[in-house]
Amino acid sequence: MEKYHVLVIEADIEIANAIKIYLQNQGYDVYVGNDGIAGLEIVEKETIHLAIVDIMMPRMDGLTMVAKLREKYDFPVIFLSAKSEDIDKIMGLNLGGDDYVTKPFVPMELMARVRSHLRRYGRYLDATAPKESDSIYLCGGLELNVDTKTVLVDGKKVKVTPIEFKILELLMKNAGKVFSADDIYERVWNEEAINSETVMVHVRNLREKIEINPKKPQYLKVVWGVGYKIDK
Repeated sequence: MEKYHVLVIEADIEIANAIKIYLQNQGYDVYVGNDGIAGLEIVEKETIHLAIVDIMMPRMDGLTMVAKLREKYDFPVIFLSAKSEDIDKIMGLNLGGDDYVTKPFVPMELMARVRSHLRRYGRYLDATAPKESDSIYLCGGLELNVDTKTVLVDGKKVKVTPIEFKILELLMKNAGKVFSADDIYERVWNEEAINSETVMVHVRNLREKIEINPKKPQYLKVVWGVGYKIDK
C-alpha cells in the first residue's frame, strides 16, 4: 500500500501541529483541522486511513463528528481527551471510536497506537480489495466483472457497449494471448469473420474509454501484423 493518510482533528493548534510532526516523522501523510466540521470536510475530499480526534472542540465536538463519520466510513478513530472519566471513554467507543488516549499523552504511545490500528486496517483493506476470481478479472487498474457486466478503471466505472464488454472479456480472460481481428470477430459475434474492420472500430472506441492516453495504450495493445492483446 502507498503512504497512509492520517487525519488530526484537535482544537489546540499547538497540540495538532506537534502530533502532525510526529506522524510525518513516521512517514505518514497528515491532514489537520481544528473542529469537527473541518474534519468532515477533509474526509469528503481526501482518502483517510485513520483519524485522531479531540473530543472537546468548538462548532462541532469530536463525538458528533465521529457519529456522522460512521454513517459512511469505517477507518479507525483514536479519541483524544483531557478528561479521564470513564463515561467519556465509553461514549466515544460506543459512537464508533476504536481507541482512546488521555491528554497529556506520551507521543510515542500515541504513535504505537496509530501503527497498531493502521496495521489492522491495512489487513482489512487487503482482505476486502477486489481479487481475481471466476467473475472478476484484473489488469493493473483495469477491472472487469462478468457478473455485474461492469468495467472499472482506477476504481471509476467506465460505460462500455455489450460488444465492447465481450471483446474486453475475451482479452482479459486470456491475458497475454494475442487474438487476430478475425479471431475476435468469430468469438464475439459467433459467426465467420467477413468484415473484421468492425473489430478495429470497437477496439479504438474501447481504447478511448479505458486508456489515459489511447495513443500509448497501457492495457489494450496492438501486436503489429498479428492482432490484439491485454498484457498480464
